[in-house]
Amino acid sequence: MRPCIGLHRNLACLHRAMGGVRWKSSFRTAPLLTASPLRALIDEPISIRGRFLTPQCPVTVCAQMQSDDGDLWEAFAHYNTNADGTVNLTRDRSVGGSYLGCEPMGLFWGLQPAPGSREGLRLRKKNVETPYMTLMSLLEGHVSPSEKQSTELAAVTAERWYMAPGVRRIEIRQDGLVGTLFLPPGPGPFPAILDLWGMGGGLVEYRSALFASKGYASFSLAYFGHKDLSGPENCVNVGDSYFKSAYRLLQDHPQVSADRIGIIGLSFGVYLTLRLAIQGGVKPSCLICINGPVGSTVTLSDADGRTESFGSFPEHLISDQGYVSFRSLSLPENMSPESKVKIEHLACPLMYIMGEDDLSSSSMENANLIEETLRAAGKSQLLTLVSYPGAGHLIEPPYTPNARLSLWSFKPKKLFTLWGGQPAPHAAAQQDAWKKILDFMERHLRR
Repeated sequence: MRPCIGLHRNLACLHRAMGGVRWKSSFRTAPLLTASPLRALIDEPISIRGRFLTPQCPVTVCAQMQSDDGDLWEAFAHYNTNADGTVNLTRDRSVGGSYLGCEPMGLFWGLQPAPGSREGLRLRKKNVETPYMTLMSLLEGHVSPSEKQSTELAAVTAERWYMAPGVRRIEIRQDGLVGTLFLPPGPGPFPAILDLWGMGGGLVEYRSALFASKGYASFSLAYFGHKDLSGPENCVNVGDSYFKSAYRLLQDHPQVSADRIGIIGLSFGVYLTLRLAIQGGVKPSCLICINGPVGSTVTLSDADGRTESFGSFPEHLISDQGYVSFRSLSLPENMSPESKVKIEHLACPLMYIMGEDDLSSSSMENANLIEETLRAAGKSQLLTLVSYPGAGHLIEPPYTPNARLSLWSFKPKKLFTLWGGQPAPHAAAQQDAWKKILDFMERHLRR
């Protein structure tokens, strides 16, 4: 008998990556937990199986993983072994725990901060050159992994990567640009995508790393909230020329196909994606927009797209519980007319993805405006509209956990921003949306 893994031990060092059986018995084969493949990209499913177990008995399969910030995340599910003493997550149904039903990847998208963790955590990969090391354990009975006397029968560790072998990560600090360029293995030239995130700020690399792992050059661009950008960190202090320079960097790169470049944006990045797409000298092959507005939700300080400070929030955006939502700010009728992108000028295919449980942005209203505007301009054929019931704002690569809310700021008071999304529907949306995104890119950037 061995106690369940404690919350403060280093998970990456607990088990070797090749299998993990822990019992020795003279009466029967020791229980075995396997995961295949053991090393995979974050969007690749893996098969998890337990064997040599007591037939028709309760067991718990749990996953534990440390974030790059050192926080412990975990998920667990209750199963009953079959008559042959096996449990197979691709076939069998969970009857309790972090999820219910047959969910082969539920241990991954169901991850949540372990009991006692800091408030308002959101899982985001900061170092894409290292994997998430996920320890999966097979426990006796229907238990919670936090129970101190749970009996571990077997364990195995899987590596989950955003960056495939051979992908090159290149920091860009030139001509005022702050970003990271990812190039696939080989000489190219590659189709490319400019990757724009939202008001979380900083430089987010993991989606770009995954795009490069799929054969696309990808440039993740910071535009506010980064120490290497000039000006204050609580406003967008770069204008249209900055984003055009980023696009030209891709165009001019010797390993990029200059006429096969797309742009993807999430949240405020949607507005920036649409705004850039109609600029002179920018002719993207396609656009992908995820849950964002057609105009700026922050007051512009000049015609070039810079914004005023957004260091504090209007009181009407904050609930009594300290929850912040930007839904009202992002309603088309509440955005200043001068900030709205002239959608009728779009000239390339656009995929707009929205979560119907988006608590951060009025995505449905913005999607409707895009649809109506393109129809009036005789350009309906350009729009692919995808909608997901139960999905929230943060529709990201598949098999990654969703945060319904997360900590936004400590000062002058603790605030949490609402994202929305129900666990299982959001997970299904991420899986389907990612496939549709890759298919859309294949169609418009490779052919």
